[in-house]
Amino acid sequence: METRRADLGSVEIAYADVAPAAGVAPQPVPVLLIHGFASNRGVNWIATGWTSTLSRAGYRVVALDNRGHGESAKLYRPEDYHTSLMAGDAIGLLDRLGIERAHVMGYSMGARIAAFAALEHPGRAETVLLGGLGIHLVEGVGLPLGIADAMEAPSLEVLTDPMQRMFRAFAEQTRSDLRALAACIRGSRQTLSRDEVARISMPALVSVGTRDPIAGSPHELADLLPRGRALDIPGRDHNLAVGDRVHKEGVLAFLAEHR
Repeated sequence: METRRADLGSVEIAYADVAPAAGVAPQPVPVLLIHGFASNRGVNWIATGWTSTLSRAGYRVVALDNRGHGESAKLYRPEDYHTSLMAGDAIGLLDRLGIERAHVMGYSMGARIAAFAALEHPGRAETVLLGGLGIHLVEGVGLPLGIADAMEAPSLEVLTDPMQRMFRAFAEQTRSDLRALAACIRGSRQTLSRDEVARISMPALVSVGTRDPIAGSPHELADLLPRGRALDIPGRDHNLAVGDRVHKEGVLAFLAEHR
């Protein structure tokens, strides 16, 4: 899938722009996909079948690599990874593509970015879809700081903590820039207050695996959203919930309600 690039001034962002499948009636509002920590658009959205699923349903799909990830620019100061800045990258890409409104969908860290984008740029999100992130949007600050230490460890072999090992192994698998990821973890530790979540007024879907120890309850977060709905992804942990069939079917049904 062709890599495109957008110079947003302070950062260059790599992305894919997928047209609706041939012979399918195009949907009027595109979908913007925002991936999780240490991932990229290819791993999070293309390899899991999300881009093809949405394209076959008639959606134009834009999937970006977040700053510090994939083929986008690598930055090494924690302050360059404030969640509002990454949300601004997503909206800036929509500006560059001439897209006025989009269904904004994120997973894990990408869901945190999507929530900030929906709050800070409310006129740009038709709906917001938060995968792999529940009440920890409010009550947590993302992944433990120890993940940054794991990125800076001399090797995977010296790590003993299971979560540190999991994320270091994943980062190596995705051939990520470990120093950039350490800065990202340290700089993107923002939450939203309950009052701020209550100001996210567009329809919202919160989708979390029932065996996910990282996200927090999707039902508690959905209850705070004025038009929120929770989707349980049965038997799936944080990693396996991404491309699960129940997840895809739930998202497609939700989008169909809000064309």
